[in-house]
Amino acid sequence: MITVWAPDGVPEVRRGDDLAALLLAVTELADGDVVCVTSKVVSKAEGRVVTGDRAAAVAAETRRVVARRGPLAIVVNRLGLTMAAAGVDTSNVEPGRVVLLPEDPDSSARALRESVATRARANVAVLITDTAGRTWREGQTDIAVGAAGLRVLDDHAGRDDGYGNELSVTAPAVADELAGAAELAAGKLGRRPFTVVRGRGDLVLAPGDHGPGAAALLRPEGADLFGLGTREAVLAALGTRDGDRTAFGTAVEPHDLAAILAELTGAAVTHQDDEVAVDTDDPHARWAAEVAAYAHGWVPVGGDGRGVRLRRSTP
Repeated sequence: MITVWAPDGVPEVRRGDDLAALLLAVTELADGDVVCVTSKVVSKAEGRVVTGDRAAAVAAETRRVVARRGPLAIVVNRLGLTMAAAGVDTSNVEPGRVVLLPEDPDSSARALRESVATRARANVAVLITDTAGRTWREGQTDIAVGAAGLRVLDDHAGRDDGYGNELSVTAPAVADELAGAAELAAGKLGRRPFTVVRGRGDLVLAPGDHGPGAAALLRPEGADLFGLGTREAVLAALGTRDGDRTAFGTAVEPHDLAAILAELTGAAVTHQDDEVAVDTDDPHARWAAEVAAYAHGWVPVGGDGRGVRLRRSTP
């Protein structure tokens, strides 16, 4: 059985506050508990609340823009998280102030876990949570942006289901599932920054083993199939900016690119080793081939006036 509770009675958190002391003042913990704490109170305690313009803060926290629609920007922030507004928030804070995500959420989770272990003599896991949207779905849910002492992915690879089928890619993101359960118990407006999940001690690591942290849940740059928004992907391919190449992922194999370009242009396309050649005297077909090739990790290296030769631009 899983039990989830979010205790009341936590005062307003300010810079320098001892989060472990605030937590232990409102609840008792036991071995195997998972403590979830909102990123906002971690940021407040660590002095990550600043005075200034929200747009400027978002720009400073942004590593790459994924998609933009009017004032809304989905970006990859400095932590590698893909989030709206880089995770910068202006709620539950004085007007004119903005809250940035913790400098290093995994480190913050480790520090809180160690402090709780020393004071409460309990081996718990700690998650730092924040709210994020979901691709293809309305609404938001909480996810883990920091973790310590938890197996964040429950990898089922190699196991069999009830029918004897071997599982290969099933890996529940249990850290995010626990974060969502915590938000359900705490609510958005209840001023309950701590939540305790009891009943999944099987996911909690041994004392001193903090695990890989929530950073293990991030896909490497270029490994995501949706590295750019639909409009942004078109513009990036047309503009052929070097900084956008990684968002398209690794280069496709020569035979795959040849098949794509043959269907797109209707021209004869050949390939060998790391070169693909499109044989056409149609300027539009050559242009289309170059744009499509760029989006698949290839760039033109020249031609004979009739066509275009292409080589890989990304590993």
